[in-house]
Amino acid sequence: MSEVVKFTVDGAEIEAKKGSLLIDSLLDRDIHIPHFCYHQALGKDGNCRMCMVEIEGQKRPQIACDTPVKEGMIVRTKGEKIEKVRREILELELINHPIDCPTCDQAGECKLQDYYMESGFYHSRIEVEQKVTARKRIELGSNVMLDQERCVLCTRCVRFCSDITKTNELGVINRADHSVIGTFPGRPLSNPYAMNVVDLCPVGALTSQDFRFKQRVWFLDSFDAICNGCARGCNIRVDHRKEKYKDDQIFRFKPRVNKEVNGWFICDEGRLSYKNEAENRFEKTLMDGKEALLDNAITKSFKVLTQKDKIVFILDPNLSIEEMQNAKNLASILNADVTGYAPQYIDESFGDDFLRKSDKCANRAAYKELEIDENEENFKKLIEEANTLVILGNNYFDKHLESLDNKKVISFFSHNFETISKSAVAIPVASFYEKSGTYINFEGIKQKVISKIRKDSPKETITSIIEHIKTMIDKGNL
Repeated sequence: MSEVVKFTVDGAEIEAKKGSLLIDSLLDRDIHIPHFCYHQALGKDGNCRMCMVEIEGQKRPQIACDTPVKEGMIVRTKGEKIEKVRREILELELINHPIDCPTCDQAGECKLQDYYMESGFYHSRIEVEQKVTARKRIELGSNVMLDQERCVLCTRCVRFCSDITKTNELGVINRADHSVIGTFPGRPLSNPYAMNVVDLCPVGALTSQDFRFKQRVWFLDSFDAICNGCARGCNIRVDHRKEKYKDDQIFRFKPRVNKEVNGWFICDEGRLSYKNEAENRFEKTLMDGKEALLDNAITKSFKVLTQKDKIVFILDPNLSIEEMQNAKNLASILNADVTGYAPQYIDESFGDDFLRKSDKCANRAAYKELEIDENEENFKKLIEEANTLVILGNNYFDKHLESLDNKKVISFFSHNFETISKSAVAIPVASFYEKSGTYINFEGIKQKVISKIRKDSPKETITSIIEHIKTMIDKGNL
């Protein structure tokens, strides 16, 4: 077990493991320390010098990213002397930096902009006849755009490609104040995690072509969620906005730090999956293929489910634990069977040894906790014997529509699938990010999502419809 030492930061005593980096102790406790090149996932580099602190007994300021903590050390992150040092370093960064904050897509999220405003100096002491310029709007690949003249050469992006993905597409080209970031000849930025360099960039040098100029970040609202692209359950931030006279719209996903699940990163496919929310939505309730009122559809569902037929509930592994449990409860009341068979989510080509899992659904692990069977043989036997199928988001039958012939089908989907065409009752429901719920990832970690999406006409959730049907059954004394 590592030895724990005590030391003082700005007059407050804190504890940390002996030999650990000072900057980690500060960041983990939300103690503000300016920095460009350091990132907890990438380790120390020591090239920006912005994280200077005063340490009692040292002749000159030290960089926190390369200072191990020691027993009794006294650290100051504030004060006239150390802030003067930081201003001088920042002033050097700004000599050739373009003054284009109003048109930069990073405005509002730029660390250079934040530190400049904190520093309190608004007039440069250095006059240059002409700034050193570099190329702008370079398409690196994988939806990443580079503006070289905005770069502060923190090299986070370079280290990500060399140390994390080990694909080595990026490097530092040229020397001195002509140094820029770029790709090697014939090597575009192309790996499944490439867009993480946009999050790593502390300034506006690397931006997302997908998000670029779509929204100003100060107009966006956010809530914490998980990615439903695979069984990893990566933690994300959902950035959305409800404009006047429009429905709430998701504009991007960004990774959220969870060291137990995904660390600091997400894959590009998961990042761009926000588009699936708005595309191909199932909007109108249908009865026998014709548009109907929701109340009438629920009433017909009640009548079908109370005819004493052989009923099977087919659950989807993207449902929340709460939805699965409610479906099981209704099935128990109706003496119906429950299955969670869903092989369509398995994609062996998708998984890797970093974050991506071959099981491309969010909550299959909940089947074990709730004792939901997903055996193929049992599933086929149940379908063959059943008269009525209740399909909750599971699109397995899209490629097996013939299995639905001569069956009474009640389906609940948030998006359009072929199964809807075979449904006697098809009810549109809230999508993954429009509802709140609990999910279990492949390692057994439970994660709660509380949606903050606001719709003018919000969709019913599967849980609310099930509760409605259960109430009708109770009133019917069944």
